[in-house]
Amino acid sequence: MQIAERIKTDVAAALKAGDRERVGALRLVLSELQRAAKEGGSDELAVLRRERKRRRESEQAYRDAGRIDLADGETFEARVIEEYLPAELGDAELDALVAAAVAELAPQGPRDVGRVIKHVMAAAGGRADGRVVSTKVKEAIT
Repeated sequence: MQIAERIKTDVAAALKAGDRERVGALRLVLSELQRAAKEGGSDELAVLRRERKRRRESEQAYRDAGRIDLADGETFEARVIEEYLPAELGDAELDALVAAAVAELAPQGPRDVGRVIKHVMAAAGGRADGRVVSTKVKEAIT
């Protein structure tokens, strides 16, 4: 079942349960998925990752501004989105991917960091946060 179809089913269930906050979050995500489909974007996981990233950035901005109520709303929406994403790789798995990439590509220094990050992200199949990968690659190379 496609992710958009699962979300539609979950919206109906949340409506029946009277969970307004969840309905709102799911409708926003469904809207973004439908818009991406109209624009020719068929990668639903990429849309979900982008939306989760937006929510996390908004959450941080609200926390920095002292708006905890709004930050909590963004946190809730990000958690709802994460329910539809594959599980993130653990530290040990990510360390193994970084080590394999470093061994395979034999980077000469900091200028090769981007190439190694790209290799690790491809190997992770979108199951790793880019910032975490970047940090681990930089630590491994320097």
